[in-house]
Parts: sequence; C-alpha cells; structure tokens
Amino acid sequence: MNPYFIGFVIPFVASLLITKRKSEKKRGVPVDVGGESGYAIRNYRFEQPVETHWEGIFTLAELFEQSCKLYAHMPLHGTRKLISRETEVASDGRSFEKLHLGQYEWKTYIEAFRAVCNFSSGLVQIGHQKDERVAIFADTRAEWQIALQACFRQNITVVTIYASLGEGALCHSLNETEVTTVICGRKELKKLIDINGQLDTLKHVIYINEEGVSSEVSLAKQCTSWRVESFEEVERLGLETPVEANLPLPSDTAVIMYTSGSTGMPKGVMMSHCNVLATVSAVMTIVPALGKKDVYLAYLPLAHILELAAETIISAVGASIGYGTPLTLTDTSNKIKKGTQGDASALKPTLMTAVPAILDRVRDGVRKNVDAKGGVAKKLFDIAYSRRLAAVSGSWFGAWGLEKLMWEKLVFHKVRAILGGRIRFILSGGAPLSGDTQRFINICLGAPIGQGYGLTETCAGGTFSEYDDTSVGRVGAALSCSYIKLIDWVEGGYLTSDSPMPRGEIVIGGPNVTKGYFKNEAKTNEVYKDDERGMRWFYSGDIGRLHPDGCLEIIDRKKDIVKLQHGEYVSLGKVEATLSVSPYVDNIMVHADPSQNYCVALVVAAASELENWASKQSLTYADMSDLCQKQEAVREVLQSLTKAGKQARLEKFEIPARIKLIPEPWTPESGLVTAALKLKREVIKKGYENDLAKLYR
Repeated sequence: MNPYFIGFVIPFVASLLITKRKSEKKRGVPVDVGGESGYAIRNYRFEQPVETHWEGIFTLAELFEQSCKLYAHMPLHGTRKLISRETEVASDGRSFEKLHLGQYEWKTYIEAFRAVCNFSSGLVQIGHQKDERVAIFADTRAEWQIALQACFRQNITVVTIYASLGEGALCHSLNETEVTTVICGRKELKKLIDINGQLDTLKHVIYINEEGVSSEVSLAKQCTSWRVESFEEVERLGLETPVEANLPLPSDTAVIMYTSGSTGMPKGVMMSHCNVLATVSAVMTIVPALGKKDVYLAYLPLAHILELAAETIISAVGASIGYGTPLTLTDTSNKIKKGTQGDASALKPTLMTAVPAILDRVRDGVRKNVDAKGGVAKKLFDIAYSRRLAAVSGSWFGAWGLEKLMWEKLVFHKVRAILGGRIRFILSGGAPLSGDTQRFINICLGAPIGQGYGLTETCAGGTFSEYDDTSVGRVGAALSCSYIKLIDWVEGGYLTSDSPMPRGEIVIGGPNVTKGYFKNEAKTNEVYKDDERGMRWFYSGDIGRLHPDGCLEIIDRKKDIVKLQHGEYVSLGKVEATLSVSPYVDNIMVHADPSQNYCVALVVAAASELENWASKQSLTYADMSDLCQKQEAVREVLQSLTKAGKQARLEKFEIPARIKLIPEPWTPESGLVTAALKLKREVIKKGYENDLAKLYR
C-alpha cells in the first residue's frame, strides 16, 4: 500500500470521523431538579450524583488505609534531599539563593501508613484533646499529608492555612477555630513567634525539621508558653505508646479550609469527609487509566482544595507523589543551581496539576528560548507549530499521521523534556486558561489539558472537561458528583431564556457542596440553600453560559471580586476604599484582569494636590491633562498608592502595579458615577477600554 495513503489519508479520514463524533457528543444533558427555577444539567453518564467510587469506602481515612493495604510496597511520597545551598551574585550586584537538590528518595505506602499511625498516636501523647483542632501551616510536602491523615485517624478536624497568609488573616483563622496545635515549617514558625501574643488558644507547635530551624525553635521556647516538639519526636512518642484509632463518620468535618480572604478576613469552609470524597470519586470517572504506573508532581499549595483533592486521587489509585516547589520546578527555575535538575526533570511525572500562571510561564519560556535561537531552529518550530495547530483546530490539511510523528521527533520532544518528557495529562484549575496557552501546551507537550471549574465551597467539584474535548475557552460539563444550574440574573441582563445559549448565575448542587462557613451563619445562609428534595446548592456568583453539548463557559462575575491568574482574590471595592486615603486621589477604579497576576487602576487626580507637588518639583506642564501624562506625576501618585496600600497591609497583588491618571472628575452628569457618587464600573470600563488594555501591555 502507498506510504502516503497510510501516513496521511487514513489518519486524516479517521480524524474527520472522530471530529464529527466529538461535535455531536452530548457531554451534559438537561435534568429535572428542585430549588429555584433555572436551566440544569447533569453528566451524561450518571443520572444521580456520585458519592463514592469505592464499595464500602465513605471517609478519607478509610480510603487512605485501603490504599496502604492494596499498594503496601509501592512508592508513595518522594522528596528531594538538599545537597547544598549557595548564593550567586549577579552582574548588577543582586544576590540569589540557588539550591543543589539530589534525586527523589521514596517512602512506600506501608511506610507512610506507619508514620501516619505513629504521628496520630503522638498527637494524643503530647496532650492534644479529642475535640480540639489542628492547623497545618506549611508548604506542600510529604509531612503535610502524613499530618493530615494522622489527624483523620483520630477524627481531628484539620484547619488549613495558606503559608503566604498575612498576619491579620493568620490570627483570625487560628483564633476563630480555637486551634490548639499547629504543624509548621521554619518560616511559618517565625511568623507564629511574631504574633504569639495575639494567639488565644495555641498550646502545641510541631515543627518540620528544616535546615536552620533550630534558631526559631530556641526562640519559641524562650519567649512563648507553647510546648514545641519536632515532627520526628511526635512520631517517636506515638511509636512508643500506640493509641487506638478513632475513625470519623462520613458527615464529620474533615477540614476547615480558609480562603485567601477576598472580602476582608478569610472565611473557613467546613468540608466533611463525604464532601471531599464525592469530588475525588467524580474525577476518577474522568481521567482515563489512572493507576500505579502514574507519577504525580505536587507543588501547588495543599491548603488549596485543588491540590488536596488531586493528591487524594493519586494515593487512591496506588500512584506516586513527588514533591517539588514552584521555584524549583524546571532546570531553569529561579532557585535551581545551573547545571542541576529541576523537579520535573528528576521526577519525570506523568500527571500534574497547574494553574494558568504556571502554564503561561512554560509557554512564554519556550517562546523566549525559540526566539533566542532564531535561524533554522525558529523556522522549524514555527512551521511545526502552525501545522499541528491547523490539525488540532480541525483542518483537513493539518499535520496528521507520519507528519505529526516527524514534528514530534524533530521539534516537540525537546519542549516536552522541560517537564520531564512523560506528561500525559494536566489538570488546570483556578482562573480559566486562555485558549492560546491551552493550544500551545497541548501541541508542544502532547498532553491534553483537563480544565475544571469548582470552588472551595464545592470541594473543587463542579465541571471538568473530558480527555477528548479539545475545545478552548470552556470548563467542561458537570462532574458526575454535581448538577450545574443556571438561574436568571435580571439586573445583569443574563437570562436562561437567552439565545443562542442559556446564561445566568452558576449554582452547583450535589454531595460535594460543603456545610458552610465556620461561625458565619449569616454568610452561609446567603449563598447555600437546601431544596425540597434534600439537595444542597451553592450560589457561586459567577456567570456562565451552557453550550449545546452541555459544556459550561464562564463569562462574568456578579460581584466586584476578581480571581487573578495565581488564584488570589482581589476585592476591588476594598482596595479602592483603602487607596482613596492618598492625597492625590479624587476618585479611583481598580481593575483586575483574571488572566493576569496583578491589578491596575484609573485614578482621577486631585488637581490641587498634584499641581502643588508639580510646583515644588519645578515641573513644567501646559494644563492638568498634560500634567497627568507626565511620567514623573504618574510615578509620584503610584508611590503614594503603594504606601497607602502597605500601611493598610494590603497584599502585593492587591496594590495596582500600573495606573492611568485621569484629569477630568467623574460626576453624575458624566454618567460614570451614580447620584450617590458610587462607581458605575461597567460604564467606566467600557469608556476607558483602550487605556485599561494599555496598562496590561
């Protein structure tokens, strides 16, 4: 048979048939549900929401114990040993810490289970009481998971806190939940010592043994009343005096997970064992052929439900988890010593979870590298990419069959080596991924990206794009644990009767929907509802539309809270109120693009203050409009805003990185503010659309 026929025609015809089947496939189907009227869909394969994937398993503690018995001698937790820590000085005099890390060293499932049992007993031995809570305040690592599972074995509720949380939010989270024991790393221990006088209930601190931690340990013992023990010492105490397990019920609270604090202080979401298990079970039905041959690269915060759920899934199927960090991920990462391997190269993972910022960084790094090489290498890459892009976009004349294999061999295998060369699936969560990045990663890494949509309040469960769905800009159909319902938001002009697609606020129902917010009944009652059929629903505040095949697309947000690229939330109104104290501000609108990792602002300049400053600086200008164009003026106002933000302890991502000065005041007559002088945000955004776009260039 003609090689051309085998290499091009057969794959080409097959692709047309597959594409046709995909376009006809219904991934979500309408379903009759209770509660507020709207347009609801379910997963096409499951008539009822899935609660557990495993017979007889109803809690996370049971699931972990089952895995440790089934996969006893398989590797579970992998950690890289620190060989050396060095300081490199750049040509401009700045110094950078660089790490030389060794290969991964592994603990088997049975070794991890013994550590869990010992640590669990050790918690009892140091005096942690049955009804008290433990907080894990540390970066993602094996000890984090050991501590989590150890708490579950004594039915201890775990409070999870972002390692990057500010002082005020940290105090609030620990005091509100009346935490008595904290498990932490070195830098987190230092934070705790700094606020020890503000912590009402803390008695025990268990530190993870890291290089240099001894100085913080000595300080904690000197200036606090806490009992301070090492992680290993607690394990030893438990080994010497074992305690019988006190396993939880499915409805018991497994985790109180604190959000990053979008509107003032963070809220603690109460997740039961059955809530988390429902999401984990649903994802098991989506990702194909998960099993003990898989290797997962863990580097996102375990204090985030996306990573916690992902690692639970990995251990449930007997796969391996290798721990890394965002700053040591690749061979060219900021903290990796030149000539040594990054985490991905050393681990060679098959699976990973990513947020858009990480994938954007991979894309930009590849493009920068290709552009730097130039010449034939760049031309080859551009041709290969355009040919494969045509194919994945559905073109009849893209690179298929033998041509596809040729480009993979000549070009793309070098790109795949960045993440170890074996990645077969990437789960992207957090903010929606741009279509450009999704296509780029899919082509260059040869790995499909499963985009999910969910919230802490739904244990990350909501929707998930299937393995064979190559469309961009969408977040898939309903997971098998969830119903997705759109309800009318009349004020915003989004209706389920809209054509060609129903639109509205996204409401998620199912066993993955959590109990509510800890000690915050008012807020819980505002966004959680139980219907007449016993289904619990969460009102997300996000606006979506449903495509004809039942897949969801996120198109807007009801409130002025925006999730940035890294997953941080910015409350625009809160930031605006804070920055308005600057003497240069007459009015201000903060703007945040979800695809970016910083916010910007339009600042109506207080004319008298800015003109007084210009006079003192002997700065010449024609009029107020000209003054607002001067870079010196922009710089002065930005510095004032930054100072105000820092004084109010705003996070770095909340303080605008770039601003545009506006010479004309915003008045009700201009239509940009209401009679009560409240911002008409959408009107302002439309009127200054080009200026806002320029601030992100």
